[in-house]
Amino acid sequence: MRGFFAPIAAASVALLALFAAPATAQDTPGWSIAIHGGAGTIARENMTPEQDAAYRAALQRALDAGAAVLRDGGSAMDAIQAAIEPMEDDALFNAGRGAVLTWDGDIELDASIMDGRTRDAGAVAGVTGIRHPIDLARKVMTDSPHVMLAGTGAEAFAASHQLETMPPEWFETTRRREALERMKAEQLSALDVDIKFGTVGAVALDADGNMAAGTSTGGMTGKRWGRIGDAPIIG
Repeated sequence: MRGFFAPIAAASVALLALFAAPATAQDTPGWSIAIHGGAGTIARENMTPEQDAAYRAALQRALDAGAAVLRDGGSAMDAIQAAIEPMEDDALFNAGRGAVLTWDGDIELDASIMDGRTRDAGAVAGVTGIRHPIDLARKVMTDSPHVMLAGTGAEAFAASHQLETMPPEWFETTRRREALERMKAEQLSALDVDIKFGTVGAVALDADGNMAAGTSTGGMTGKRWGRIGDAPIIG
């Protein structure tokens, strides 16, 4: 399970937050974490003060969760998962709850994670019902002989490890449903509907000098035929 890793660079960084602890005078390694929220491209004139505050607060919660792990001496891998999971739970982002809908009105999720210390990686694609795809991607890395699992196979693997699932209605939001309906009614492309898609993610460096990164996304509005984007593709 070795390879090169660039899912963070592949994503459009719509909203970015960074926290770092500098090295001490004794040259003890510091730690740092950066996150990005897959909110798409939002023009300033189209965002209300309330929306701006909501996005900033959501990003801060995710950043704080990852930073807390690193501040307590935790690993970069744990920090990545801690930062991404709150964004997968937040309907503001295109990952987990609040993800965009496929052409058939479903939600199919992709995620990937990589440990820079070992270059081990795990990824999942086209999964449904998994509350935290980033958790599943990490399980693929640590508990399977494979790098990537997709669809029903990935879901069966998740069930065998008792990962948390949620019903379809938990993931779906009105704004994503309306975006799909507008796309079909006006015969728009996904770019016309979403301007630019979103992928949440994080990259972290822990106090031991180890780096990790991960991404999670719902992909493109109206995607068909089991489409898989670049976020779960290692390299």
